[in-house]
Amino acid sequence: MFEGQSPTEVEALLKANTEFRQLYHRHKELDKQVLDAELGVLPVDDTRLTQMKREKLAAKDRLTRMYDELHH
Repeated sequence: MFEGQSPTEVEALLKANTEFRQLYHRHKELDKQVLDAELGVLPVDDTRLTQMKREKLAAKDRLTRMYDELHH
């Protein structure tokens, strides 16, 4: 998710910012669930899959904004 950013900066944010850390872990959890659903490992209907993808994208957008606010 933060391919262009320094891993050290992301790690520092994970340690220092509770909201960032919780959102980061939620995004990772959703990422795994979406992948499992797409592979057929996690049985979910299309509506739930769409909701998970939207939540994952919203989390990523918020994480990116938080990162940018704290580093610019």
